[in-house]
Amino acid sequence: MKGETKILVLSEADVVECIRLGELLEVLAHGFKALSLGKVINPERPQLDIPRMGYSLSMPAWMEGMNLTVKIVNVFEGNLVNDIPSHLATISLFDPRSGLPICVMDGTYITAVRTSGSAVLSIRELARKDAKIATVVGAGVQANQHLHLLPLVRNFSEIRVVSKHFEDAKRLARLHPNVRPMQNIEQAVSTSDVVCLATHSYEPVLDPSWILPGTHVSSVGVAPPGGEMPKELIRKATLFVETKDSFKPTPVGSCELAGLPPESGTELGNVLLHPELGRESSEQITVYKAMGIAMEDMVAADLAYRCAQRLGKGQTITL
Repeated sequence: MKGETKILVLSEADVVECIRLGELLEVLAHGFKALSLGKVINPERPQLDIPRMGYSLSMPAWMEGMNLTVKIVNVFEGNLVNDIPSHLATISLFDPRSGLPICVMDGTYITAVRTSGSAVLSIRELARKDAKIATVVGAGVQANQHLHLLPLVRNFSEIRVVSKHFEDAKRLARLHPNVRPMQNIEQAVSTSDVVCLATHSYEPVLDPSWILPGTHVSSVGVAPPGGEMPKELIRKATLFVETKDSFKPTPVGSCELAGLPPESGTELGNVLLHPELGRESSEQITVYKAMGIAMEDMVAADLAYRCAQRLGKGQTITL
C-alpha cells in the first residue's frame, strides 16, 4: 500500500483568483520558447468520442522544473442550452520524482484563458506596434477572455466586438467598459488593425478581401471539418502556429491547415526566441492559428498551483 497522500484541491474560484493575466502572458511566453527548443514533452492528444453527445481529450505535458500535468477536457456542445460551458476540464498535477498526485484543480477557466492568452501573445509579438483598432469576432467564453487580455499588449484606441447575433455582442460589451459592439462584421473587420476570431463556426466567418494590409489575424476556434478561418487568407498571409503538430489531422492539428506543408508556418516560440522571424513590414498580413496545447495548460496550472500554495488557497484531502 502507498499510504495516505495529501492532495490540494483548487476550485474554479481559487484558480481564477490565482491567475493574474499579466503573469499568464509571461509564463506562456516562457513555455513557447521551451517548446520550440524541444524542452517540453507534449504528446499527441487522444480523443474519446461519445456518439451524438460530445468528446473527451486527454492532454499530458511535462518539462524540467514542472509537475507532471494531465488535463481531461470534455467538449459537449449541448451544454450551452443549459447554461453550462461546452468545454469542461479538470487538471491533475503529479510529483515528477514519484508520480504521486499532489493537486487536482478545475481546468475550465484555464482552458479558456490560456487559449486566448496564446492568441493575445501572438498579437504582442506580431501585430504592428502602432495598431490602434482591434475587433473580436464572437461573443462567447473565448471572446470574453480576449477582451480582458487585449489592453495588456497594445494601447488600443478602440476595441470592438461583433457576433452572429447583435444582442450577444451587446451583452458581452456591457461587461467591458469602453468595448464597442458592432452589428456589421465587414465594416468592423475591414477597418481594424487586429482581428481576433473566437467562434465555434464550422465555416469561415469573414472574407479575406476584408483584411487590410498590415493586419494581424488570430484564430482560436476549433470546429472540424470546416472552421472559422478562411483557407484563402491563410495562403496569402504569413502563418504562425503553436507547434508544427498544428498541420497534423484533427484532433491533434487544425482542420484549416489541412493539406498545407508544416514548413509554411513558423512556431510562435521561435519568434519569441528570434524576433527577426516575426513581422517583416508594416504591410505584411500575419495570421496566428491556435489549437490549444497541453504546454499551455501546464504553465497556467503551475502558475495557479504556486499562487495557491503561497496564499493558502484550496482544500487538502487525503487519498
